[in-house]
Amino acid sequence: MRFALLLFFASSLFAGTTPTIDQILSLHSVGRPQIAPDGAKVVYEETETDWNDNAYVTQLWLADVRSGRVVQLTRGKKSSNGAQWSPDGRWIAFLSERELPSNGKKDEKPDARQIWIISPDGGEAWPLTHHAAKIDLFRWSNDGKRIAFTAPVPEAKAMKERKEKYSDYEIFERDYDQDQLWSVAVHDGVLADAKPLTSDPKVNVTAFTWSPDDARIAFAGTSDPLLADRGSSDIYLLDLALGTAARRIVALDGPDSNPEFSPDGRSIAFTTALAQPYFYYANDRIATVDLDTVLQKPARTPADVDDLTATFDEDASLLDWGPAGIDFTALQKTNSHLFRIDPKSRTIVRLTPADPFALGAVSLSRDFRSIAFTRGTATAMPEVFAGSVAGIAAAKRLTDMNAQLAGWNLGTVELLSWKSKDGTTIEGVLHKPAGYDASKKAPLFVIIHGGPTGISRPLLNPANHYYPVAQFLARGALVLEPNYRGSAGYGAQFRALNVRNLGVGDMADVMSGVDALVARGLADPARLGAMGWSEGGYISAFLTTNTDRFKAISVGAGISDWMTYYVNTDITPFTRQYLHATPWSDPAIYARTSPITTIRNAKTPTLIQHGDSDKRVPPPNSFELYRGLRDNGVPARLIFYKGFGHPITKPKSNRAVLQHNLDWFDHYVFGDPIPPDSPLLGRGERQ
Repeated sequence: MRFALLLFFASSLFAGTTPTIDQILSLHSVGRPQIAPDGAKVVYEETETDWNDNAYVTQLWLADVRSGRVVQLTRGKKSSNGAQWSPDGRWIAFLSERELPSNGKKDEKPDARQIWIISPDGGEAWPLTHHAAKIDLFRWSNDGKRIAFTAPVPEAKAMKERKEKYSDYEIFERDYDQDQLWSVAVHDGVLADAKPLTSDPKVNVTAFTWSPDDARIAFAGTSDPLLADRGSSDIYLLDLALGTAARRIVALDGPDSNPEFSPDGRSIAFTTALAQPYFYYANDRIATVDLDTVLQKPARTPADVDDLTATFDEDASLLDWGPAGIDFTALQKTNSHLFRIDPKSRTIVRLTPADPFALGAVSLSRDFRSIAFTRGTATAMPEVFAGSVAGIAAAKRLTDMNAQLAGWNLGTVELLSWKSKDGTTIEGVLHKPAGYDASKKAPLFVIIHGGPTGISRPLLNPANHYYPVAQFLARGALVLEPNYRGSAGYGAQFRALNVRNLGVGDMADVMSGVDALVARGLADPARLGAMGWSEGGYISAFLTTNTDRFKAISVGAGISDWMTYYVNTDITPFTRQYLHATPWSDPAIYARTSPITTIRNAKTPTLIQHGDSDKRVPPPNSFELYRGLRDNGVPARLIFYKGFGHPITKPKSNRAVLQHNLDWFDHYVFGDPIPPDSPLLGRGERQ
């Protein structure tokens, strides 16, 4: 089988000790940099692990671009995040659930997320809002005198009376809170009351932006906050002088979202599916409309909008509209870049340097000449950088997260390519241990990303909260992360290759990568393991019931039966779009792509992990797989993590997830006995 090495990254820069699971989980990380309006400073988030309170806590840090001096801006047990500079650079607003001073009202919720204000020069932060419901998004007005935000209407008297009379219950897909728009005046040190800007119970506000003159707000709104109905998202325009009645100006089929005004305020750019019926795997486009035109006649068809990214074959993530054009970010295979569109010529230029380049979060200064961003590499954790847009390659690094890795043994990463069963080219990331000896066959662990429109990238990423990569490498194993068909970054056609082919084509992509490594004499075919979360868990379950090549498999929050998934999940359109059917219209395709259909072929010992409150991939999928495996005599263990939904988001539970996987694969792949103190063992097994 043909197997190509596309890129090889530096040999082991981190030779030394193997980090423990706790050390991995204790790593600090940075993200979401926001550059000051004048480009002189950058506020960013740094997340650390609080083992005592079992939480990941995020605080704000401030870096001076010229001097490189970095100081911590916020502190406390509660996270502070979502920072935004005031237009004059005098203040930084952020969100936090820290305790509020009492306002003397019975309906106050001091733990609800509120907007706080702090000076970049330091000092105590002060609360701007005391809203009785959690605030989700906010943005400064361009004159800096107001902040608009989204939040639900505080709980109504009727709902309180319902709870009092009937106790608490939920009407499925009918009990929810709609986010509305609110505005609050900004006065130094003053706790202000917010006034509603919208009050439409049929519209849930999801994103918004101020017009340059602050006279209007454009916003995206769905019919309700249910993920299953995100395709109902349209664009609305609110004239602040005319009250709370907004006008719908873009109403294409499928989602239209993330509006941004042109610098002259006469047009709006937005992200759109452009009425593509299967928008879950189609490219997101960037389009514009002229406001005078759509106020006369709303845009309802693709012909009514100006599609600017028709020739750009990837999801375009709209960033902002400046005097030189519309900026957006996008993946290009395993790289990510910043692009700019000229709305008149539709010319698209890349602003970031040539590959390899892995752009993370991005922020632009008020004049669009300075930039702050995060970037990781094959040999360095993501760091915060700042510089000029015209010279991104020379941007200055402001943080040093990589210093945490000194003395650690983390091996190397490479980007590989191979041919799948049907001839499709598949890429994947291969991790090799330090001091790797290619003359010896090594155990191989396959880690499969979720999505399916996720992506694995050749970057140094030791902080895996589910799978113990560093421990696998320390035992001399290889780790392969395949970007199977459906992965993001490779264009719309590749992303659609698993349509009505879920599991089947995905498994072929994974197994062809394994076969290529075995054929080269690198992987030991007698010591293979596979694992993944979400869609990666589904593919792992598909491997469990369709091949006996692996010694052990771990299924994290995976689908075992598409019909079971379809009737339980909170994102039902996903299945309809990928299978082009419901279980009632085409039961055969649901059966062909479901691991449970071939459960009688299963032989591989399988660990199943799941949050017990998961709505995205509900627990019945794991119950079904577990019972099917046990009934067919296959070793299986099902573990539920209490109080979690789809992701596992607290350090002690991540410690459990990692240790469960480590002990499982140590036992079945390496032949080690399960330690008597292993968290894999239940109470009954310890007696």
